[in-house]
Amino acid sequence: MRAEKKSISGEYLSRLSASPYFFVVDYTGLKVGPFTELRKRLNQAGAEVHVVKNSLFRIAAKEAGIADLGQPLAGQLAVVTGQKDVSAAAKVVKNFHAEFEKPVIRFGFLNNEPLSGTDLNMLADLPSLDVLRSKILGVLMAPAQKLAAVLNTPGSQLARVIKARVDKGE
Repeated sequence: MRAEKKSISGEYLSRLSASPYFFVVDYTGLKVGPFTELRKRLNQAGAEVHVVKNSLFRIAAKEAGIADLGQPLAGQLAVVTGQKDVSAAAKVVKNFHAEFEKPVIRFGFLNNEPLSGTDLNMLADLPSLDVLRSKILGVLMAPAQKLAAVLNTPGSQLARVIKARVDKGE
């Protein structure tokens, strides 16, 4: 393999190794302007998209420990990777697809487990990680709030009775 190709393959390998997930999208027919907008939106979600050369990406995936991508790599493909929430990145691509009818999510991997396009679309429908954390925190905090209210009730009732007596003049 030529030095240029080794360099490009190494770049793909470093992106795949640094990211807990990646998914492959077919961007056929997507113009430069909308593709730039997709990059901006993914960047806001903590992800990035890169156009890949299919044969070099296959080599990089094999070197990253993904023995079989499970699907052929053909056409104009780009790879979405990121450090943060996979559902946020999938949501950006899904919403972008609804707006521009491109790109199409082909498949992906999350922690070296294969995901189909429908799996990634289901991930996109999940709430963000911050929302899920706040819901769990709310569930955990509810019993403590109820306990505090129960413990506070007799004292507040006694205070109201004493205040009513004082107001009455007794």
